[in-house]
Amino acid sequence: MSTPGKSSRGVITAVCISEKRGTQKMDVGRRRLLPDFGLEGDAHGGYMHRQVSLLAEESIDKMRARGLELDHGAFGENLISRGIELVSLPIGTVLRVGEDVLLRVTQIGKECHDHCAIYEQVGDCIMPREGIFAEVLEGGEVQTDDPIVVTDGQAGTAGEESL
Repeated sequence: MSTPGKSSRGVITAVCISEKRGTQKMDVGRRRLLPDFGLEGDAHGGYMHRQVSLLAEESIDKMRARGLELDHGAFGENLISRGIELVSLPIGTVLRVGEDVLLRVTQIGKECHDHCAIYEQVGDCIMPREGIFAEVLEGGEVQTDDPIVVTDGQAGTAGEESL
């Protein structure tokens, strides 16, 4: 087994969308990822290089350990994964999700100028610190329990194994 935080494979634990930006998302379990857009039906789709947001379940667990009851999508994330330390992936890392989807990491964290609705409801927002963003290189269906794998694409500089 890989060292904790250094695994190059994990699993999708939730697929979330929302109708408005800056709000909590709802876990829909399955959705189509569209190239150069993001998740079909998501308000954040098509937003430049931040087409899809990803957050590790382990990051959410840290907030739950503080006594917060959090549903998937509480921080506005599209895809939640377990098993990969997402925030440690360098920009340019390519991820395969399920059988067809390829994502490329374009941004680690983000600057929040104002406290969004998520911060107001939860009291903190971990997306600026631990969320990552990606663009959709190849689309397809993504669903809960799909594997998520760091590929050998541009991820070679990440020190991850080739798969």
